[in-house]
Amino acid sequence: MSELDIPGLDVSGRVRARDIQMAAVADVRRRVLMISGAVDAIDHDVSMSLHLPEPGRWQVIKSETNLTDQTWTAMQVTTDDDTYFVDGGDAMIMSRQFSRTFLTPDLRRLTFHDGEVRPGEAVLKVFELECSTRKPTYAHARYSAAPTDTPEQVAAAVEQMVADGMPNRPVIEMLIPVTVIG
Repeated sequence: MSELDIPGLDVSGRVRARDIQMAAVADVRRRVLMISGAVDAIDHDVSMSLHLPEPGRWQVIKSETNLTDQTWTAMQVTTDDDTYFVDGGDAMIMSRQFSRTFLTPDLRRLTFHDGEVRPGEAVLKVFELECSTRKPTYAHARYSAAPTDTPEQVAAAVEQMVADGMPNRPVIEMLIPVTVIG
């Protein structure tokens, strides 16, 4: 009997090869949190909970692959009540795929826009978080235009989302394992 003939071992009906789990590495000495992986959810936002080695300021470097069949034309990150984005000074907020960012005055919502992430491409985002607890949670939302939308309609929709935030959608909650180094 081969390994795949063992009852319960064959997961081909439950797990798809294209599902990639998120994982993180926290470099305590440099205060850097590197997160990678992918999520193929189209109609859901993704809420990520982390267990950090200590609270405080962390630079987040996040790479996520677009496994959907839609092009993302804007991305939004929102924080929980115990976490906020760091702005100004030496804080870096950027994305290789999006040329513009918008951070709300309360430092709780960050929107990346004026760019795109096509299916199969990875997006790289860099930002800094100030976490008052060791267990911060933040959520990612993505905007994809309808195939029939004109460039003007897409621009107007993105402008509205930058001003008001993306509409609430159902949320997939993920606990991201964190490996500590340094």
